[in-house]
Amino acid sequence: MLIYRGILEGILKTGGMVNENVSLVISRQLLADFCSHLSKLDDEIAMQVAHFTLDKVHTRVISFEEQVATIRQHLADIYERQQQWREAANVLVGIPLETGQKQYPTDYKLETYLKIAKLYLENEEPVQAEAYINRASLLQADSNNEELQIHYKACYARVLDYRRKFIEAAQRYNELSYKTIIAEAERMMALKNAYLDRIIRSSDLQEFAALLQPHQKATTSDGSTILDRAAEKIASQMITEERMNGYIDQIDSVVNFEAREALPTWDKQIQSLCFQVNQIIEKISVTAPDWMMKTMEVQMAET
Repeated sequence: MLIYRGILEGILKTGGMVNENVSLVISRQLLADFCSHLSKLDDEIAMQVAHFTLDKVHTRVISFEEQVATIRQHLADIYERQQQWREAANVLVGIPLETGQKQYPTDYKLETYLKIAKLYLENEEPVQAEAYINRASLLQADSNNEELQIHYKACYARVLDYRRKFIEAAQRYNELSYKTIIAEAERMMALKNAYLDRIIRSSDLQEFAALLQPHQKATTSDGSTILDRAAEKIASQMITEERMNGYIDQIDSVVNFEAREALPTWDKQIQSLCFQVNQIIEKISVTAPDWMMKTMEVQMAET
């Protein structure tokens, strides 16, 4: 490290990067070349060299915004690999995305804000994370990058989760399940359980509960957990809507299920759908009879 530091200090002084009498074109090129070699160093050495460089160019940081941003991004990656989430986030916060002279692309700013939010969430600091999610929300509408859009929704869902707005968070996760960019196996499993009304086994539920974070295991006034209440609410709704046969014994806190055949259930759902479609057609016939007649004539002519 002492060798790298000595060489770098010599470049910074003799090369003129901190000398205002030297052309910025030359200084920036020197620092850009240095940045390109930084990623080739071992993490520990690169970390010390990066901090040393940032300290030396601090007085002229406005003149080297692009190069300093590159150094900070690499330094944050090192901290992230070491699972030092807060340090990684704080390094990225130092990039003047809004206050500097350089005009950063929208996607770059959005990606950086989302990365900061994600790092704070990993460190279980949802308040700080939400501040950067809010900044990202001002940019995400101007981005066409689908991957960044998904990262935004995922981070926002996690913030809602930490704020114990579990239903809103679940809705966001449900939206993500329809995105084709996400692994198909993960999407299909979620949709399979949702549309076929599969009941989660007790063992699966216990495995799921073990994955919950402390704020998701909070207990209510009656001593039950949020997971217990959610399961009871969903079971009650499914029984009321006749999507599942059974009844709830609230005294013993037990849900009793009754067996049913799959095909009659599907037939009933199809019958209900056809009935709703017929109702829509009847309403259209009443409100727009001429249009309805012309549409039917066209369909008959095509067949």
